[in-house]
Amino acid sequence: MSTHAKPVPAADCRSEYDTLRHVLLCPPRFMEIRDVINDVQKRYKDENIDVTEALRQHTAFVDALAAEGVDTAFLEASEKYPEQVFTRDIGFTIGDTVFISEMAANVRQGEEQVLQNWLAEKGVRFKHLPGHRIEGGDVMVDQDTVFIGISSRTSEEAIEELQRHMPDFRVVPIHLNEKYLHLDCVFNILSPTEALIYPEALEQATIEMLSERYMLIPVEKDEQFKLGTNVLSIGERRVFSQPQNTKVNKQLREHGFRVIETDFSEIIKSGGAFRCCTMPVARG
Repeated sequence: MSTHAKPVPAADCRSEYDTLRHVLLCPPRFMEIRDVINDVQKRYKDENIDVTEALRQHTAFVDALAAEGVDTAFLEASEKYPEQVFTRDIGFTIGDTVFISEMAANVRQGEEQVLQNWLAEKGVRFKHLPGHRIEGGDVMVDQDTVFIGISSRTSEEAIEELQRHMPDFRVVPIHLNEKYLHLDCVFNILSPTEALIYPEALEQATIEMLSERYMLIPVEKDEQFKLGTNVLSIGERRVFSQPQNTKVNKQLREHGFRVIETDFSEIIKSGGAFRCCTMPVARG
């Protein structure tokens, strides 16, 4: 990882698919499954995480981002926060502001302050949303619309609060089956007109609403479990995805995406993949 990091630009993020310019990550130096949060973690609880392998995979991902022209910055990993690798949840950028989430799980509380300190030090505009739990894995922005999953990690009160802060955006709440943790584990916007979806986790009315706006590319159950929905779009129809999710990757290629296959098999044992591990600061 380069020690000569480029200056952090002003926050600017209005979609999930514009060219990713600057992104915040955290190395999985102290990654560990302590409190089981979903079915994926449940399966791997006993074998837990090989930190050496997780670090190797994360470094390869960072190198691949750099090769695609994305500037990367890093939070300092802390032994106190075994899930800090999932920077997406701690905050989310909408328009010209990074909103700092209120983390729901005890194992993650305190990560918010680390992010706030980093943003303040770098001079990036931010707003803290205290009092109501909301995590960035449930937040998806597409121009003037923000889709927000109502989950065990994000409350309806937080969504109402966010709408008050963002009068220029239309906030669309989406109910999802809470066993899937976050919206980005079952729905992910790839372009202005295409999105990945795991239909079993969403209500029929929601699927119909989304299908009016997007061509929905379905993810099957086995690849949802391997977080096939949790890809990262970096612009110009480039998408990071795991090589194991062959059906998802085939469909993406058929839709004209360039799939950048990167092994994240050790990191997904803790229940998150490429989108979970990246908090975009600036796109476009």
